[in-house]
Amino acid sequence: MSAREGAVPAARGTTTTDTDRMTAFSDGVFAIVITLLVLELRPPAYESGGLLDALLHEKAAYLAFVISFVYIGVLWLNHHALLLLVGRTNLALNWINLALLLGAVIIPFPTAVLASAFAHAGAADQRVAVVLYALSAALMSVPWLAFFAYLERHPALLAPGISTEHLHAQRARPITGIFLYGSSAALGWFVNPVVGLVGIIVMIIYHAVTSQGLRRRSNRRLPGRRRT
Repeated sequence: MSAREGAVPAARGTTTTDTDRMTAFSDGVFAIVITLLVLELRPPAYESGGLLDALLHEKAAYLAFVISFVYIGVLWLNHHALLLLVGRTNLALNWINLALLLGAVIIPFPTAVLASAFAHAGAADQRVAVVLYALSAALMSVPWLAFFAYLERHPALLAPGISTEHLHAQRARPITGIFLYGSSAALGWFVNPVVGLVGIIVMIIYHAVTSQGLRRRSNRRLPGRRRT
């Protein structure tokens, strides 16, 4: 076989390959990112008899860790479902996937900032930390939107049985993420940082619930219903 095994020349000189390497690399990145989160959890300094108080003082760090651990886990579940839509990949789609992974690897930084602000700073710094986290999440939604849009324009890359109509319906998820994470940033800045943090948590739950994708509304008539 000429060329690499699994590589198929497509129209206009584009070469497509299977998704095994994309999947393996992406899973490795998510595994590393979710492990890095725990590095921000360090034993607190304390004097004899003060360990409990010192541990309780770090509760913000524990909360930030749990939120981000769940968030990265949800992102991995969403990414797993995303790649089930893809039968073949090409250079452009690989770049979009790298942009998506870039958003994921950034998460430990705003997590550390959030934990530090809520543990050791006042409301002003907490507002900044919440806005940073929310905007990082909002920007992460952009390559997801680009991924769906690219696949919709290149149906030859789709897995068997996946329609462009299904892909079009999935665009609502990253659009919702961009809008509502942005709204959480605004609420955290102008209203209260805790309110903004709650908004972030709500969005993580939304992405968890919809991790398998949105279903298109069926136009089929109900059984036994006659057309008038």
